[in-house]
Amino acid sequence: MAAGKGAGKPASLWDNMRLRFIVCFLGVFVCYFYYGILQETITRGDYGQGEKKEKFRFARTLVFIQCIINSLFAKLLIQFFEGSKPDHTKSWLYGLCSLSYLGAMVSSNSALLYVNYPTQVLGKSCKPIPVMILGVTILRKKYPMAKYLCVLLIVSGVALFLYKPNKSSAVTDDHVFGFGEILLLVSLTLDGLTGVAQDHMRARFQTSANHMMLNINMWSTLVLGLAVLWTGEVWEFLSFTERHPSIFYNILLFGLTSALGQTFIFMTVVYFGPLTCSIVTTTRKFFTILGSVILFGNVMSTMQWFGTVLVFLGLGLDAKFGKGPKKTTH
Repeated sequence: MAAGKGAGKPASLWDNMRLRFIVCFLGVFVCYFYYGILQETITRGDYGQGEKKEKFRFARTLVFIQCIINSLFAKLLIQFFEGSKPDHTKSWLYGLCSLSYLGAMVSSNSALLYVNYPTQVLGKSCKPIPVMILGVTILRKKYPMAKYLCVLLIVSGVALFLYKPNKSSAVTDDHVFGFGEILLLVSLTLDGLTGVAQDHMRARFQTSANHMMLNINMWSTLVLGLAVLWTGEVWEFLSFTERHPSIFYNILLFGLTSALGQTFIFMTVVYFGPLTCSIVTTTRKFFTILGSVILFGNVMSTMQWFGTVLVFLGLGLDAKFGKGPKKTTH
């Protein structure tokens, strides 16, 4: 069915799959590496000096701006690459999906107020755990034994990473599982629900990546816009930017790298499948942790490094061996 689409068209440089993969890989890697640096700079940086020093505490407004930029970017992509291709997906499905999508992003950004960036990245890397739990409980899926072993490896790595022996009671923030970790758990669960909803949309309505990106982000913009107006956070944010105008540049770049990164991820899934995409994003996350340690001085113990390696080993093996046989569509 799809084979006849390109018939009669001259071969272009973009038809070279190796070049296409290099573009997708570098796109994901560069965009999200810089995105991670900007996220840590914005959310964990100190603003002002002396007694006037303050922290950025506007996670919802940050995600609101991110969703606006994502929506505009997706609209441009549809305009230039898809034209008037109809989208038959139900609006209420986009609305429901947007709730879990923005909840995951707000929880993830808020977690950075309580945990360092390597912890946040590692926590978000454990997405196979809620996806598998939700798959078993909601969709009644059956997974191969390799999948369970990979998830066990990931859980073991996270446990080692979070384990902190009580060396001194004087260290006040030496906690094993605090509010930041709870926010990451919430974010992971909502990520899993988003994945289930997106799978349903793709299977039932053949929703394209760009239409999904546009509509989910538009719904998220609407919901978050009402939330930041209702709580008054948007006015506090504007007051904060008046005191520290330089943050606008970082927020704009943060939104642009997010939109570009999402585009390259969708391209990787479309051209090379979710397996290749998961390997690319897993590799990127490991180097993001490495970059955070080097650039921001986030010191990690030997046990934490060992836990990190276990997590990414589990993710890599899951990408390679944890996929069951493809289900036939009914």
